[in-house]
This record gives sequence, structure tokens and C-alpha cells, in this order.
Amino acid sequence: MEFLFADWLGTPAWFWLAFLGLVAALTAFDLGVLHKEDREMGIGESLKLSVFYIAIALAFGAWIWVERGADLGMKYYTGFFIEKALSIDNVFVISLIFSFFAIPPKYQYRALVWGIIAVIVLRGAMIAAGAALVAEAYWVLYIFAAFLIATGIKMFFAGDKPMDVGNNPVVRWISRHMRVTKELHAQHFFVRVPDEKSGKMVRAATPLFLALVVINLADLVFAVDSVPAIFAITTDTFIVYTSNIMAILGLRALYFALSAMVHRFHYLKYALAAVLVFIGTKIFVADFVLGGDKFPPLLSLGVTAALIASGIIYSLWKTKGQLDPDWPADEGEAGAKRHIDELTDGKAV
Repeated sequence: MEFLFADWLGTPAWFWLAFLGLVAALTAFDLGVLHKEDREMGIGESLKLSVFYIAIALAFGAWIWVERGADLGMKYYTGFFIEKALSIDNVFVISLIFSFFAIPPKYQYRALVWGIIAVIVLRGAMIAAGAALVAEAYWVLYIFAAFLIATGIKMFFAGDKPMDVGNNPVVRWISRHMRVTKELHAQHFFVRVPDEKSGKMVRAATPLFLALVVINLADLVFAVDSVPAIFAITTDTFIVYTSNIMAILGLRALYFALSAMVHRFHYLKYALAAVLVFIGTKIFVADFVLGGDKFPPLLSLGVTAALIASGIIYSLWKTKGQLDPDWPADEGEAGAKRHIDELTDGKAV
């Protein structure tokens, strides 16, 4: 039993095991009980499930607060709120990807689940690498901080440019080096189809698999912002990882409620830009203005929450009754087949 109390990345092993057990239980419950069959999720169910996941995340933060102290508890909540807000932009990109490949809503949920399982692994690798860098050289935090400030400024002045799914180099490479079907095959990522030349049954990827690949690539892009942002709040690897994953875990439920109204959060990006600049700036303030003293965690949480809440409220008020003028037209199944043909140079099966 000694290994349960052994230090692992600055935290007893049993904390990690408890968290991973919670994630596994929630995923199994979600897939095995709530969504045993592929079906479309309504907005009402999406909101209820989102509230459930947020309640679990907040309760987990309370457990951290009790077990590891108020300081880490507040840092967990700050990281959670930042990642949750950043995930709203992720919802827009995921909607665009599903639209591009004409993935029906009843298959989207399962794809999101597998996407999030991949995120748990990929984010873990990125956070572990970041923790190792910071442990070896504290000055890396200054690079993170400068990057966040630059990203925030760029986000504030950048226009809304939709993701070009068709020109993604990884998707094009997969499409040209793997057999890809033109049509979906229910919830399957791979199927066996007859080869055009030999007639033998061969394995081929489906558009759902391509959508899954692009979703995970998009998450890696978002992680470049969110992971440094949380490292700028705390270097405790357990807090960085758990706040990140708990925010993402409920994204698949929140997606169905937000995808139809993501344009209503148009002005949130300016609030997020301000949050990134604030988080990056406070690293320099703490070390060079406060003489190495910690930036008050309660103040950091308060400013972060106030900025995000202001962005959401202003967006909802400003866009009331508006439709999204920039959303690309849904070309349907015929459009998806055309996209697959273009990606595979007409070699799709």
C-alpha cells in the first residue's frame, strides 16, 4: 500500500488514481448507460448533462480545496473556468468539422467521446512535457507568459477566419494514403469494403474517422493556448491536468446546447483575449513587482471569472435575435461526398 502514498509529479499516487478512476467511471456511465445506442441529443438533455458535469467538476475542486488547501483549490477553479471558456471556441470548430463531413447528430456524440479520450492522453503528454521544462528551468514560465500576452493581443485584433478543413495537410495525407469511403457506415470508424481492382475485402476509413482526426488536431491547436495559460496560474501538475480534463470532459455534452447558438458568443473572444493577457502579465507582476510574492489566488480567480462572465453576458445581449451571417452553408451528404472525392483525388471507395 506504500505506493499509494508515493510522490508522483508532486502529488500522492492515490490522488491520481482517484481522478483517473472518476474519469473512467464517468466515461463508462456516459457511453454504457446514457448513450448505449446512437441517437441525437436534444438541447434540454444537453443542458442537463452539462450541469451534471459542471457539478462534478466543482465538487472535485471542493475535494482538492479540503485535501490540499484553499490556495490550490482556487487555482483549480481558475484553470477550470479558463479552459471551459476557451472550449466555446472549440465548439465552433467542431461544428464546422461535422458540417464539412456531413456527420449526422446521432453519430456526433460517440465521435466526441473518442475524441475526448484521445485528448486525455494528448493533453497528459503536453502537460507532462511542460512540467518537466518548468522544473528544469523556471524561466520557461516567462516564455509562456510572453506567449499568452502576444496571443491575447493577436486574438483581440484578429478577424474571424473559419478553419479550412479541406486544406488540412494531415487530413489530405490520410485521405491520399488510406482507403476512405465516400459514405458513412453508421458509427464505425473503419469498415471492410471490396477492393476495386482485386475484389478482395479490404479495410477502409470512413468520413467519421477523418472528422475524429481533425477534431483532435484542432484540440492540439487550442491546447497551445490553454496549457500555458494554466501553467501561468500554477506549476502543480495535478492541478494543471485535472482542471484541464474536467473542463473538457463535459464538452461533449455542452456541444449540443452551444453548437446551434455559438454565434451568440461572438464577443467572448475579446474577454478571453483579456484573460490571456491578464494571466501572462501577472507572472511578471508577481516576480518583478511583488518581489517574488504570489499573486493573490482569490484576486486572480475573481478577475478571471469577472472577465469571462462579462464577455458571455455582453455577447448574449449584443447578439440577441441575430442569426449567424458567417456560418458556411450546409452542403449535406452530397457536399460531403464531393469533399471526400477532392481529398482523395477521386479515389474514394
